[in-house]
Amino acid sequence: MLRGLATLTLFADDLPAARDWYAEVLGVAPYYAFPSAEAPGYVEFRLGDHQHELGIIDARYAPPGQTRGPAGVVAYWHVDDLEGARDHLLAHGATAHLPITEQGDGSGFITASVVDPFGNILGIMNNPHYLEMLEQMTGASARA
Repeated sequence: MLRGLATLTLFADDLPAARDWYAEVLGVAPYYAFPSAEAPGYVEFRLGDHQHELGIIDARYAPPGQTRGPAGVVAYWHVDDLEGARDHLLAHGATAHLPITEQGDGSGFITASVVDPFGNILGIMNNPHYLEMLEQMTGASARA
């Protein structure tokens, strides 16, 4: 049924500012903007080992009842250096949401989250399963 993350979307009241913030934080420009790069209603980035898509939608197109501010689902992105990634996001204007927390039984699943300057929760984690899957797919060590 669910085969993989296709596109994760966030909302922002100031889409050009969100586009620029994410481009700076991620170190990559969006590859797509609609209807135009100059006046976008939607922008999209491709990220990581599988080129997952992170889309940002102008909040005026949010579905009815969409909440403003941190709420709902938290998507966690694997990072190799959790503390470094969190510090990078905080240095660029994100605010702390949940601290670095080891989950479970010491198996290496460690999470944290921040709130971006546009009110979206951004989860980051060190996920041994992700690294194992990547290693199986590539046949090479995925550990940084």
